[in-house]
Amino acid sequence: MIMRGRAHKYGANVDTDAIMPARYLNITDAGELAMYCMEDTDPEFRQRVKPGDIIVARRNYGCGSAREHAPMALKANGISCVMADSFARIFFRNAINQALPLVECEEAAAAAETGDDIEIDLGKGEIINHTKGQSYTFQRYPEFMMEILDAGGLVAQTRRAE
Repeated sequence: MIMRGRAHKYGANVDTDAIMPARYLNITDAGELAMYCMEDTDPEFRQRVKPGDIIVARRNYGCGSAREHAPMALKANGISCVMADSFARIFFRNAINQALPLVECEEAAAAAETGDDIEIDLGKGEIINHTKGQSYTFQRYPEFMMEILDAGGLVAQTRRAE
């Protein structure tokens, strides 16, 4: 699984309320959720993001409330991957369940800037910042997590197994 897109960089401790404001949690349709993604944190996000783009952040991305709405909205906006120093554990699991890959690589996240052309190869555990001509490695996912991502999420994988 290889993803390539422009970076949208944010800082540390971006919580799930910043990604998906709580006032929209009654919405369950991913397409509708996408309309409000990052609304309070980055009002121009929806106009800038293109399919395949990558969120880059620093430590503890996705902290705060445990809600699947946040990774669902990012994915519905076309975000192909989130790269950060570290992730809140429940956000990490919710993202995998929604088939949104997350990559932890402090060096790559620190070096990347908004607009950089980033390529992430989950199979090789490699990140290439084409804009800066730099490459990095990260710990690859275990096979069971790759199977969830390949299936399109945990629900899709469960249905496939039935």
